[in-house]
Amino acid sequence: MEQTPTRLNKYLSEVGYCSRREADRLIDAGRVTINGTVPAMGTKVMPGDEVRVDGKFIEQNEEPPVYIAFNKPVGIVCTTATQVEKDNIIDFIDYPTRIYPVGRLDKASEGLILLTNDGETSNKILKARNHHEKEYIVTVNMPIDEDFITKMGNGVPILDTITRKCEVSQIGENRFKITLTQGLNRQIRRMCEHLGYKVVRLKRIRIMNIKLDVAKGEYRNLTEEELTTLKKLLSHPEKTNYPKTHSGKRRRRN
Repeated sequence: MEQTPTRLNKYLSEVGYCSRREADRLIDAGRVTINGTVPAMGTKVMPGDEVRVDGKFIEQNEEPPVYIAFNKPVGIVCTTATQVEKDNIIDFIDYPTRIYPVGRLDKASEGLILLTNDGETSNKILKARNHHEKEYIVTVNMPIDEDFITKMGNGVPILDTITRKCEVSQIGENRFKITLTQGLNRQIRRMCEHLGYKVVRLKRIRIMNIKLDVAKGEYRNLTEEELTTLKKLLSHPEKTNYPKTHSGKRRRRN
């Protein structure tokens, strides 16, 4: 941990507690204190300051870097707030060292989510301006047609903006595959709702070069090949050609 003033959200990320996005939510909710005082957003941590979340003292994470690919079931919430949300991802996985999810996959959705204790890598993946690809298979409540696919791909007005153009292809009467390069809140569900459809199943199958290849409720460590490619892509965010990867050894939760 550097011995200079550090923004609180960055501090929580660097010590391996959570991502900067999650840190912002914790700070905004008043659950973080510095020396016993609830700070304002943007407050900096000074060397020697005592930082706590929900009253628990936050220390530097001395564990080696961990990178996990997890197949999240429906009903599990992607949060580190274990005292607030009983169906949280941290308790479900029960990993032996402290990790946190990279971004979110909403409670009603399933599929691939990464978890780590590496704040720098997590932040690079989450930066919207880097246009990192995330691929989904979506089932809606009615048959879809070419007009639906075209409109989804060209951009849909939601949340006071127009979604970025994206790749969309029909794979069934009411199923399609979509690759996003942004992560607006409940984006795919809102896009479908704008066009008069309701999502009945949403599954993420890829994040950048990492593909979903474990059973529901299971996780595995990323392979060295995946990590090398991932970090190369993060170093050059202008690259959008994500190579195929080999799966690693599967891990089951106890």
